[in-house]
Amino acid sequence: MGFDTHMNVALREAEAAGARGEVPVGACLVLDGAIVAQAGNRCRETHDPTAHAEMLVIRAACALLGQERLEGAALYVTLEPCPMCAAAIANARVARLYYGAGDPKSGGVAQGPRIFDHAQCHHVPEIYEGIGARASAALLEEFFAGKR
Repeated sequence: MGFDTHMNVALREAEAAGARGEVPVGACLVLDGAIVAQAGNRCRETHDPTAHAEMLVIRAACALLGQERLEGAALYVTLEPCPMCAAAIANARVARLYYGAGDPKSGGVAQGPRIFDHAQCHHVPEIYEGIGARASAALLEEFFAGKR
């Protein structure tokens, strides 16, 4: 049985976020092979600094499932989660994290504070980085080039 990635869904959400003027980051959450939630950043639209793609899919999945834990779930996100999102991933007990581009400026998983390495982190997901990294990075580079 081969690896089935859902990063293409996260990339479409990132593209849609960029088209709305948001930083182009997208995510989707998968449980038992089915997509439970998908979203792109909506910080500017909602005037909410916590409306990152990861936070939105975690909130939506928890609401849909009627529970605060997402054990067994896989989260696909186009950019390395920031510290806030990494903490939410741990608190939600997400089983697997797949992310595209690394984030040397604001990342919280492989860079920066490395949330999952702290003793206070009570759950560490399996982490797979670099899935769709080129496409993810290209979206971000194009978006920020247009801002300069």
